[in-house]
Amino acid sequence: MKLDELIEYLDYKDLINFKNIDITGISYNSKTTKKGDIFVCLVGEHTDGHEFAPNAIENGAAALLVERKVDGTKVPQVVVSSTRHKIADIADRFYSSPSKGINLIGVTGTNGKTTVTHLIQKIFEENGQKCALIGTLGYKLSSNGEYRDAKHTTPQAPELQATLRMIKDVEKIDNVVMEVSSHALDQNRVGGCRFNGAVFTNLTQDHLDYHITMENYFKAKALLFEHLTEGDFAVINADDEYGDRFISVVPDGVRVYTYGVKQQSDVMAKNINFSLNGAEFILVTGDHIKPNGAKEYKVNLHMNGMFSVYNVLAGITTALASGIDIEIALKALQNVKGVAGRFEVVVKKPLVIVDYAHTPDGLENVLKSAREITPEDGKLICLFGCGGDRDATKRPKMGAIAERLADKIVITSDNPRSEDPQTIITDIIAGLKSVNTESVIVEPDRGSAIALLKTIANNNDVVVIAGKGHEDYQILKDKTIHFDDREEARKVFEGSVI
Repeated sequence: MKLDELIEYLDYKDLINFKNIDITGISYNSKTTKKGDIFVCLVGEHTDGHEFAPNAIENGAAALLVERKVDGTKVPQVVVSSTRHKIADIADRFYSSPSKGINLIGVTGTNGKTTVTHLIQKIFEENGQKCALIGTLGYKLSSNGEYRDAKHTTPQAPELQATLRMIKDVEKIDNVVMEVSSHALDQNRVGGCRFNGAVFTNLTQDHLDYHITMENYFKAKALLFEHLTEGDFAVINADDEYGDRFISVVPDGVRVYTYGVKQQSDVMAKNINFSLNGAEFILVTGDHIKPNGAKEYKVNLHMNGMFSVYNVLAGITTALASGIDIEIALKALQNVKGVAGRFEVVVKKPLVIVDYAHTPDGLENVLKSAREITPEDGKLICLFGCGGDRDATKRPKMGAIAERLADKIVITSDNPRSEDPQTIITDIIAGLKSVNTESVIVEPDRGSAIALLKTIANNNDVVVIAGKGHEDYQILKDKTIHFDDREEARKVFEGSVI
């Protein structure tokens, strides 16, 4: 693509050394820049891409997208106000706006995004339609397919647009469901994406190290809904305290569908019961919901916990908004065993559950769900930590939640990153009413902490290992090591592995 064609609709401030050269790719990492690329000088919290422009040119960059002039080079420079936002515009242009030819559904919220996207993918496939998925675990082209690597919940714009183009042209898939993080929305990584539908799961404290306030966090999430247009749909959790605010930002002409358990909604669950086998409830639809109208359906899930009920309601409501018959959606979801690292049972005796819960709300949800299936003569044990270099204000809150809902807690490390693990643990302990050694155990080494469960958990106890879920690594100060909570638990309770 010629440079003038690439920047034709770009709101640039200046052109330096302009030549209408061929652009063969987009890069933002000087180490991986190839000949013919336009190198985007991203400005981040810790690095400034302008400093790496000479390296990119040395590796073959044919042009630069900059916020300020880079001296000492004759390659064309396109000056814009924000390279972080404009990279999405040129990526969309370079890959010829692939999302405009796809039915693209975005799912956002603090918790539940991964599970809801997987459920939606299953529903489309049960309806005889191919559906690709992009999210935390990578991207995959079918529910039975292998994950392919993704470095973020929502990839950076060039990778995202290239993936969408591949899904559309090479794989011939017309439906895509995507997790959309608040960072991706705030940084415009999904800029240029034409969403046909948006789903809101919930909004609770997370990422305040980045957003600073809950108001900023809400505004970032709301961008997904504000950009919908007439004929699109929005699916919103009416029970969430931010539900009404999300409804209020949806533009006129967009179809709004609500789901919930407490508030009157288009799709509701009642008479909810939990057992070791999963959750069961009665699904109720409103009389204006087409094509089924007001009906009740008995639902039996292999998944457990109230959060699973909400995730299933989100998936079913999305199916209805997409014109898929509810009977087909229910058939798909009642066969789902769950998602890797989300309330995943890995050991039978004691019942050991691995979950990704890493926020106060997430931890509370998973512990309440685990309590529902804890025998009367059994204890609920929670092992968790908090991530380093992230929102520190949630640490004492998570400590208080664990102390209130579990009978015993084991406080350990999560991904400490550059922080001292003991400092993180001290922050967690600050939320406890008392540090009774009978009910509170501290072991900074996560592997050793999981091994301790062998000595404190009896066969009729329920153990929740929270925080890392599907992750198979641990990020330490000076290195990243292989570490998988599920593998560690199976080693400790070798004779009772599922």
